[in-house]
Amino acid sequence: MGIDPDKSEPFFFTKPADALVQDGAAVPYARGTTDFQYEVELVSVIGRRAEDVSVANALDHVFGYATGLDMTRRDLQSIAKKNVQPWDMGKGFDNSAPCSAVRRASEMGHPREGRIALKKNGEIVQQSDLANQIWQIDETIAYLSKFITLLPGDLIFHGTPEGVGPVEPGDQLEATIASVADLSVRIVSRSQQDQ
Repeated sequence: MGIDPDKSEPFFFTKPADALVQDGAAVPYARGTTDFQYEVELVSVIGRRAEDVSVANALDHVFGYATGLDMTRRDLQSIAKKNVQPWDMGKGFDNSAPCSAVRRASEMGHPREGRIALKKNGEIVQQSDLANQIWQIDETIAYLSKFITLLPGDLIFHGTPEGVGPVEPGDQLEATIASVADLSVRIVSRSQQDQ
C-alpha cells in the first residue's frame, strides 16, 4: 500500500478539522465533484508532541489507532496531479475523513499486520493486510516529524490498498481493520443531509 520507497519518499496532504465524521454518520455526497471515492486506511492518533523523532522512538508518541476513510474528490485530484498542483481541493474538504472510535495503543499494541477491508453495499471492494504497507507506522511518523511538529490529537491516515472506487447517494460503506475497529457510514445526497 503506497508508492515504492526505492523510487520516492512518502508524501502528505492535510484535511481540515471539519473533515472528521463519526462512525454511523451520514456522509453527504461532496460538493464540486462527479467522482466521489472511498479509500480505507489505518489511522494513528498522536498522543505526545513529536518533533524530529527517530523511528525507534516514534511509536512512543502514538495514543491509539482507528479505522478511517479518506474520501476523495478524484476528478479534482486528477486535475491537480496533471497540472502539478496541490491536492487540497481533492482531499481536504468537509466530511472527507470518517473515523471509527479510537483504541488505545496501551491496550492493543501497535498493529503491523492484520486484515484491512472495505465493503460497499455488502460487497468487498478493498482487501489487503497491514503487513503490505510500504511505509510502516513508525517510519511514517518519524519522517513526517522532521518537517512538522505533531501534536496530541493529530490523526495520520496511513495509505490504502488497491480497489478504490466511486460512491453514490444510498451507498453503505463498512470498513474494518483486524484488532483495530469497524467503521460504517452511509452516503447521502446533499438534499437528504439538509433535511
